[in-house]
Amino acid sequence: MHSYNEAEIRRILKIDAKAIGIPSGAAEVFIERTLKAVKQTLKNKKIITDNDLERAIAKELKKYNADFAYVYENRDKII
Repeated sequence: MHSYNEAEIRRILKIDAKAIGIPSGAAEVFIERTLKAVKQTLKNKKIITDNDLERAIAKELKKYNADFAYVYENRDKII
């Protein structure tokens, strides 16, 4: 993995999935597939910004659940 904390990302994604009612089994599959794809996407980048990471995660999450991606993208924003 690169210089980001995979365990922390996993924890955040589990919280988001639970908040919108995604069953834990499905959430685990979505998260695993997302993190695997993000690693693949970012593996050749020497410097990974927070924006690069967040954009890659959101892009992958959209493949599995648009609401999940939306919640992740808008985390920490006042709505």
